[in-house]
Amino acid sequence: MGPIDYIVVEFPGNRMTGEGLPLLVDLVDRGVIRILDLMFVRKEEDGSVVGMEIADFTGDGALDLAVFEGASSGLLGEEDIEEAGSALEPGNAAGILVYENLWAAPFATALRRGGAQLVASGRIPVPAVLAALDATE
Repeated sequence: MGPIDYIVVEFPGNRMTGEGLPLLVDLVDRGVIRILDLMFVRKEEDGSVVGMEIADFTGDGALDLAVFEGASSGLLGEEDIEEAGSALEPGNAAGILVYENLWAAPFATALRRGGAQLVASGRIPVPAVLAALDATE
């Protein structure tokens, strides 16, 4: 199994265009990632967080995420949904995506076979990378 990651993507004013969906489907089709959980939530003005149904985000009459309907591994619990909701501004929606990095599975397996173990992991935020690159120029 490859490393498991998650992202929470906020959509101000609940404006979900679906523009990134073909790229997500492409990652799955090429075997780069496997979607384990995909959920959409909305933070109400009173601060409560509610689930949203998979929808036709592009308005073309087709369910844009039908290919992921039912994607639920059980890794994403109510506490996780509330935590993701706490990061949202009231009146905004978010997509919560939990995915396996399939590209890394053979590498991780080979390392484990050799007795290696992962002792640290992290992610550098894009704004930090851009700031560092700007500082070196």
